[in-house]
Amino acid sequence: LVQGKRVLVTGAGGSIGAELVRQIAGFSPAALVLYELSEFNLYSIDYAIAEQFPALKHVPVVGDIRDGTQLAAVMREQRPEIVFHAAAVKHVPMCEVNCDQAVLTNVGGTRTVVDACVAHGVELMVQVSTDKAVNPLSVMGTTKRIAEMYA
Repeated sequence: LVQGKRVLVTGAGGSIGAELVRQIAGFSPAALVLYELSEFNLYSIDYAIAEQFPALKHVPVVGDIRDGTQLAAVMREQRPEIVFHAAAVKHVPMCEVNCDQAVLTNVGGTRTVVDACVAHGVELMVQVSTDKAVNPLSVMGTTKRIAEMYA
């Protein structure tokens, strides 16, 4: 799926995103764009990929999926063919006390990513979700379900 392709991973420094980055890097993509809001997490995964896959072209980008202008600029410059969208507020208790941020990131951010993928001709976008979206009983599950429906 990813061999020889330009791949972008949102939330590249998070627990799920970083594992996706490690797995994708092992399948020889043409380039791997690491899109992450946390500068420290981005630094950590970027360093790990540079050590383990020194020949792989990878581009670390500190970025917020809620910032459509920045995301569009990265899409224009890097021209990803595949996007794995893992960026999200994922912890149920954090979403319950930070409902506004869960909605802004999980719903609004996903909309921004999906729209950018469509606008820039991305061949495939993979929406990373959760079992909690099946019959949502929490803010996190509900926001992820809405994100799935939009995607």
